[in-house]
Amino acid sequence: MNPRFKAVRDIHHRSLEVKEKRTQPVFGEETFHRGVMEKMLPKNVWANLKEVMEGKGKLNPSHAQTIGEAMKEWAIKNGATHFCHWFLPQTGIAAEKHDAFIDWSRKGELIEKFGGSQLMRGEPDASSFPSGGLRTTSEARGYTVWDPTSLPFLWETGESKVLCLPSIFFSWTGKALDMKIPLMRSDAKLNLAAMRLLNLLEIEANSVYSTLGSEQEYFLIDKAFLFLRPDLLLAGRTLCGASPAKGQELEDHYFGTIKERVSAYMADVERKAFALGIPLKTRHAEVAPAQFEFAPLFEKSSVAVDHNILLMELMRQVATSRNLACLLHEKPFARINGSGKHCNWSLATDTGLNLLDPQQPQLLFLTVLTAVIHAVYEHSSLLRASVATPGNDHRLGGHEAPPAIISVYLGEALERWLTNIELDRAHQSKSGQALDLGIPPIPDVPLDETDRNRTSPFAFTGNKFEFRAVGSSQNCALPVAVLNVIVASSLNQMVDEMEKEVMKKKPLKEVALAVVRKFLKASKTVRFSGDGYSAAWQREAKKRKLPIIEKSLHAFEEFLSPKSIKAFEGVLSKHELESRVEIMKERYCKHLNIEFRLLHEMFQTQLLPAALEFQKDVAESINVVSETGHSLSASQKALVKKISHTISLALDQVNMMEKERQKASLLSLEKKGEAYCTQVSAKAEAARKTIDELEEVVDDRLWPLPKYREMLHLL
Repeated sequence: MNPRFKAVRDIHHRSLEVKEKRTQPVFGEETFHRGVMEKMLPKNVWANLKEVMEGKGKLNPSHAQTIGEAMKEWAIKNGATHFCHWFLPQTGIAAEKHDAFIDWSRKGELIEKFGGSQLMRGEPDASSFPSGGLRTTSEARGYTVWDPTSLPFLWETGESKVLCLPSIFFSWTGKALDMKIPLMRSDAKLNLAAMRLLNLLEIEANSVYSTLGSEQEYFLIDKAFLFLRPDLLLAGRTLCGASPAKGQELEDHYFGTIKERVSAYMADVERKAFALGIPLKTRHAEVAPAQFEFAPLFEKSSVAVDHNILLMELMRQVATSRNLACLLHEKPFARINGSGKHCNWSLATDTGLNLLDPQQPQLLFLTVLTAVIHAVYEHSSLLRASVATPGNDHRLGGHEAPPAIISVYLGEALERWLTNIELDRAHQSKSGQALDLGIPPIPDVPLDETDRNRTSPFAFTGNKFEFRAVGSSQNCALPVAVLNVIVASSLNQMVDEMEKEVMKKKPLKEVALAVVRKFLKASKTVRFSGDGYSAAWQREAKKRKLPIIEKSLHAFEEFLSPKSIKAFEGVLSKHELESRVEIMKERYCKHLNIEFRLLHEMFQTQLLPAALEFQKDVAESINVVSETGHSLSASQKALVKKISHTISLALDQVNMMEKERQKASLLSLEKKGEAYCTQVSAKAEAARKTIDELEEVVDDRLWPLPKYREMLHLL
């Protein structure tokens, strides 16, 4: 039996796996949370650790041993046998090395041990992690240090439970090797800039930090299909596949009823996430068939990033346990919607103010809003570079995600308000109006001040900005760090000018409005409220001289522009930025090389044999007809010709792609990237188109790969 048909049969007979009924866990019960800390630690130690967690001080080294002992006791009591420093290298996923809670005593006896030294510092071999030239392969030493602002947690895998300590990762010379150090430094830089503004406006607060809520989109398919698709298994996306008769055109999946099997999966993810302190709030079916979304409550950005990476691993783990596969690639399936990770970003104070809430003091909100708009205008190319990945190139601008042109959407009310400020005229608000829906039982609905624009990459949505261009598989630490540093830069520029004028004894409000007006006018071209998908916007963006960077490869260098280097001062040095650009280029080339090799292998070993067997069957059938004395119809002759031509064309195209790939693989990194991005990719797309035509004509019983109709509609 065709393995594909067997998989379909098994799915048909696979009933929902009913496990024991589970009670809802206590939120954060698998974390070493504040309640546990307060209960287990001496008062002075807890007081110090609490200050550290709130960003008000540093951990006293003498307290590390006490904290480590308490953490070990709690972890072992809850079933842990090992511990690890859990960190985020520049691979985009988490890394960990498990050590048992054991050591030798002075008497040579085996004892349980975990103290201050193990808590505070680990030493994983850093040689095999990407470094972009920050060190040579022979310089293997790297350090991890516990980040006390993110709660330790227990991770269960197989028969083992591990105490994971969220950590930062750096080289023996102190260079940042991870994604988290730049994010935390960027928050510190943003804090200094925002506190300057708050002090100038005489608004009380001790600190400001960025907040984040990451909407995580994903696909679910049956695991049996994954094992029959080498491209999904190794590249995360289908490198070939004809469109099904029914895709998403009926728009019936979005917010549709969630199937029982998927609902059980979601509930399992939510239970485990809840226990790990991940505040998942929303779940729903997305636009494409088999596509879904999780969304959490807002948290401090560094914690939210940890939780998002942890959530992605949890989603994959739970899917495997339920005979499902969770696909997090930006574009697993061609010609239907891809997946993003919409980063809802704002600024908050330790006193509870949201600086992007219009209900805050008007001058504060206006200044911060203007600084964000100006930051996006001044660094739009850098923002594009922050979401530059091979996967995102298939998604951005594909009438399902925002275009690669970075613009800001504010909505009618805010646009009108800012325009009036620019023109120095009175503002008339429409707030308070109600929308009569014309249905007697339904009361009038208060009219929102803004609509939502799904085509905008950076949209204001009530009290935050939604950065919609971030890819679903990305670690959002980089996009958020970029947002933090560029907004800090604009805030500092604005406050510099305000302070200069205030020193001349000018009224603060008058000074602030003048500075706001100046920065609004300077950044006006980045504001756009229309259809980002339209060809007219492409033309308009060119007129406005906005950067249009369609391919990620051409965005990476933006990290090394003079204004980007200046924005990152105190966060990443020029040398560290150069290393990250090199890593991005290397990963880009490696990803594409894997895809090209896979397509060649799949065609030669799976698809071509199936097509040739079908050609043989047709030829034999024709011979039988001819032997009976019957003549072939024009349609039959056309079919024979089409099959032969399509097989020959696909074979030529795949071989040409492989030839170009081999030539490109010998080039320097710069030239290799350009060749992969243009020549080889174009040949791969041409080959794919022909292969998809073959799929639509070859006998269904012979085609070895699961088809779109099966993967997307059998759950």
